[in-house]
Amino acid sequence: MESPAVPVPLDPPEQPILENLIRIRDGLLLLKQDKSSYIKSRDVIPFYEQVIAEVEKLNNVRKDQGRRRPYNRLDYVLDDCFQLISLLFLTVGRNNEAPAVYSLATTVQVLLYSGFSPPLPISSADSPQRLLDHLEEAGFYSAKDLESITNTLKNMRQTLDRGRETYSPHLLKLLKSRLERCQSLLDKLHEELANLDPELAPTHETLVSVLRSTSAANTRSQFSASEVRSYQEQLKKIEATLKDGNFVGAEGTPLKGQELVKGLLERCWKWSELVLERQGKIDERFREPYERLVEIRNQLDRLSVTQAWSLRETDLFQYQRKLDRIDEARVDGNFVDALGQPADLHAQRTLLYLIRRSYAYIYALLISSEPVSEALLPIYNQLQTLRRCLVEVKESGGLNSIDNMRVDGKFYVGTDIPEGQASVNALLAECYDLVYDLRAALVEKEDGKQSETDA
Repeated sequence: MESPAVPVPLDPPEQPILENLIRIRDGLLLLKQDKSSYIKSRDVIPFYEQVIAEVEKLNNVRKDQGRRRPYNRLDYVLDDCFQLISLLFLTVGRNNEAPAVYSLATTVQVLLYSGFSPPLPISSADSPQRLLDHLEEAGFYSAKDLESITNTLKNMRQTLDRGRETYSPHLLKLLKSRLERCQSLLDKLHEELANLDPELAPTHETLVSVLRSTSAANTRSQFSASEVRSYQEQLKKIEATLKDGNFVGAEGTPLKGQELVKGLLERCWKWSELVLERQGKIDERFREPYERLVEIRNQLDRLSVTQAWSLRETDLFQYQRKLDRIDEARVDGNFVDALGQPADLHAQRTLLYLIRRSYAYIYALLISSEPVSEALLPIYNQLQTLRRCLVEVKESGGLNSIDNMRVDGKFYVGTDIPEGQASVNALLAECYDLVYDLRAALVEKEDGKQSETDA
């Protein structure tokens, strides 16, 4: 969970700022780890104000320095502080306020970028960058991926606009710069898909799905060759649609975006063949990071299933930092062993897939976080469950539609009258009674209000 080992500040005036930020981070970590009581807004705001005060000092110290100065330990600790404050804002239900945007903006960056060069200083007009394009580096992304991130960026910009009069201009400048960086790369990715003919879009989506599914199969605890071969069957069906080596439209002419889709098809074949050859076994030199990444991915997967009942947003910080450490250990984009030798193609793509998949889980967990304090979450979740049940009854046509399935008081399946008629009819009657009781209680309540008004 520790920040990466980087040089201490070379500029002496930065040293006291670093010491203050370390103290603030320690306090934030203690607050995050305390599960004895609910976190409240009044617990978080003082830390936010302290961090902003240190940012003001730091900007004054660095105001005459170049924008591309080395990223040092102070920058990492400051990022830790902002990440923790952002997650704490989510925990107390203040999702629609500017500080809450920081963690999600960082996660979007991670999805769009993957790590070669060090981040820029926090005080620059650019956002901290430790990541280059994850989607582009991974070599596959779909219009659906970009649509989700586009909507997320739009919502984050609206949050910043609302906070213009409330929050520090230092924070707003930092977040605006980060969102502009994300938008710039997002525009580039949109542009690369813009030349894809609409008739080819479904094929492209299918190939992206096949590539991802093959990568997922490659990292299962029990490797299934038949599963990978089933994906190859999909590739064969796509290949069968080619005419004279091209994807053609209804008019019989080649569709736009040929090279993109054919290149992706070729990559799917090569990757599936390599996965079958390796049978889910990674190079032993990279087994340790592989096992760590699999465990992180699996833990986040479980969290995504039980999120409403078990997630405290600040818990995501430890996963973010573990992933950062593994990602930042790459050299020139490559995972390397203890001797500095790069990973082969299989290990490289496997590890990269696991990192990106884990970040994608974090992204999904953040955007689905509800603007409700953890103190109210138990009640909120119970109401959500009740609402889902009521909606299901409504969408299924309600009790009347079930009642109408009976013929002469019996439920038929084909021409048969299965056993258990009495139990099903008793349950249906109980449901009717509950609905009647609810309606009666509502009428009684309304009558009581009317009596008070008349009095």
